Amino acid sequence: MWRRAPSSPALRAASSRRWASSVASSHASSRALEQFMGKRLPTVGAGFSKEELIALEHDYGAHNYHPLPVVLSKGSGAYVFDTDGKRYFDCLSAYSAVNQGHCHPKIIGALTRQAQQMTLASRAFHTEQLGPFSRFVCEYFGYDRVLPMNTGVEAGETAIKLARRWAYTVKGVPDGEAKVIFAKGNFWGRTLNAISSSSDPVARKHFGPFCPGSELVGYGDSAALREMLRREPNVAAVMLEPIQGEAGIVVPPEGYLREVRELCTEHNVLFIADEVQTGLGRTGKRLALDHENVQADILLLGKALSGGVMPVSAVLASHEVMDVLTPGSHGSTFGGNPLGCAVATAALEVLRDEGLAENAHRQGVFLREGLKRLQQERPDVLADVRGKGLLIGMVINEASPIDAWSLCLKLMEAGLLAKPTHDTIVRLAPPLVITSEQAAQQLDILSAVIESV
Repeated sequence: MWRRAPSSPALRAASSRRWASSVASSHASSRALEQFMGKRLPTVGAGFSKEELIALEHDYGAHNYHPLPVVLSKGSGAYVFDTDGKRYFDCLSAYSAVNQGHCHPKIIGALTRQAQQMTLASRAFHTEQLGPFSRFVCEYFGYDRVLPMNTGVEAGETAIKLARRWAYTVKGVPDGEAKVIFAKGNFWGRTLNAISSSSDPVARKHFGPFCPGSELVGYGDSAALREMLRREPNVAAVMLEPIQGEAGIVVPPEGYLREVRELCTEHNVLFIADEVQTGLGRTGKRLALDHENVQADILLLGKALSGGVMPVSAVLASHEVMDVLTPGSHGSTFGGNPLGCAVATAALEVLRDEGLAENAHRQGVFLREGLKRLQQERPDVLADVRGKGLLIGMVINEASPIDAWSLCLKLMEAGLLAKPTHDTIVRLAPPLVITSEQAAQQLDILSAVIESV
């Protein structure tokens, strides 16, 4: 048995002095941090004009995005503010990452408290945040185990690794022959594996060679999926978005998700639901799968899992699926970090306690009904309005006198920020905290701009 070595009174006294000095230093650091956090510090871009900030980003950054010509400085609730102080409705919500609204005080409070205590410890050690978060998120969504990651695309990569290993070790697929079926029009990120499973030529051009093991079927076409599962014995999983976001808010036929669930069960295939964008209240339910009372074998969450504060994602599954992983077979330095766990716990509590899914349903019905009336008045501009909850797509008529990009510019001038997808669809996804009054104001802006075309 290990025993403490005897120490002299002098050594014990010196140790006590060092401990007292350390405590005093720690208290002084805490006071300094409190004073620092209390000060209003200038932002990084202070002193630059809007044009200069746009030019700096253009000159020194990669040109992999095409932003609207607005420079944002602050966010609060459903609003964002530019560097000139102009206020806008945020109807993009960082692609559904800011469901709880910008800078929600409970989430920011959890962030600052945990940031002053511990931000990161390797998974080589246990931390006091990971266990409670894991239990909370598993019980909240009805799964046995969770594997925390950081970004949504990491969650997707993790799910595919899980499905392949399950196929080899449980289903008995020959090693190296597992396949995953995706839907045409899918979008789950821009890693090589993600674009290898994509049907978007823009995402794929000049990035090959591509990863093998992916098959594509039509989205919403359960007959095509049934035929592929009948023909392909080595399918590990089917991975789908319950509503396709980047493809243009494409809602599948009623009952499609139930049919996918039944087909996967029948053919001993895992159903992976990519709810990174559609989950966490966005479509008017806790998960988009809940509209058809379906549970996936592997559930992917991200974006609003942190309320837009930092990258946090999660992969949830049963014991049978998750237990195929062994120490060293998968990991992430930042996955499950104490800061992310504290933030994600607060973000989920906000969704639950403030009834944000229910509010998304109410405000979504109001906005879609108003936009459908507008479509009837201006069919030359709006060809269709679709979506669920506060995930709405306005499809621009091919013969419209204005294109989607120009329409978004006009909306920006009127105080509402939205963004086109695939050149013909304007995506509307405001934070789930919007009030009835704010929803009415957004509809007024949309109506006024479209009627002015």
